[in-house]
Amino acid sequence: MKAYVFPGQGSQYTGMGHDIYQSSNIAKMMFENANDILQFRITDIMFGDSEDDLRQTKVTQPAIFLHSVILATLLEKKFTPDVVAGHSLGEFSALVACSYLSFEDGLKLVSKRASAMQKACEKNKSTMAAILGLENNIVQDICKDIDLLVVPANYNCPGQIVISGTLEGVEVGCQELLKAGAKRAIKLPVGGAFHSPIMQSAQEELEEAINNTVFKNGICPIYQNVNGKATHELEIIKKNLIKQLTAPVMWTQTMENMISDGLKSVTEVGPGRVLQGLFKKIDRQIITEAVTL
Repeated sequence: MKAYVFPGQGSQYTGMGHDIYQSSNIAKMMFENANDILQFRITDIMFGDSEDDLRQTKVTQPAIFLHSVILATLLEKKFTPDVVAGHSLGEFSALVACSYLSFEDGLKLVSKRASAMQKACEKNKSTMAAILGLENNIVQDICKDIDLLVVPANYNCPGQIVISGTLEGVEVGCQELLKAGAKRAIKLPVGGAFHSPIMQSAQEELEEAINNTVFKNGICPIYQNVNGKATHELEIIKKNLIKQLTAPVMWTQTMENMISDGLKSVTEVGPGRVLQGLFKKIDRQIITEAVTL
């Protein structure tokens, strides 16, 4: 079984996509179409050298989406997934690459998601932190026992969980988890507490947009973030996409389920190589590669 996987926020870098833009007329057309849809020249920020501009959620998410989806489009007949998955934002890239969503509709949803998340972040000062070297159940129990808002947000691989919550909640969470034996607790340079109850207002905005968007049958099943399970049923996909903003990303469970379903190789489509590294931490026998044009 061959999987194509799509990265999420954090994989961006200055200059991203410029080489693709210059090397392909199809890519150039898709990027310019995106500038029109978004009503600002995202390519100027992507191809520029300002990390701060690129780090804004409303820019980062469509930028990574564009990089991934355009790469997948350029693969043409070489894009042959048996299954797909995407980490957080990457789930939208995967849905477009597999024809569940059109490019235009996918970009509009990602833009809506990003702006709604940024608004939620501005209303509530919040953050995230990576916790290294603790079992899932210990992190879960300690977060539950803290009277402040802090929850597990990303199960990235065994021994690597991201927590999410208010500034004070994450601060106390880091202290308590270090006391419990975590090797490290690293605050992340993000705009707010993604995949936590703080994103409830963003989820409600996105729900309306998803319910007003046309989904079509895709070319293969997608493993979704909220439960790590594969599906091709459109109503389930939509429900899980809506839940995704306040639910944790079950990436460890996604990888384990893919492997138990017969996974042999993984191709990462988009900026960075983070997801390949996470698969290798689960099973070193898995063949991993990045897309090369």
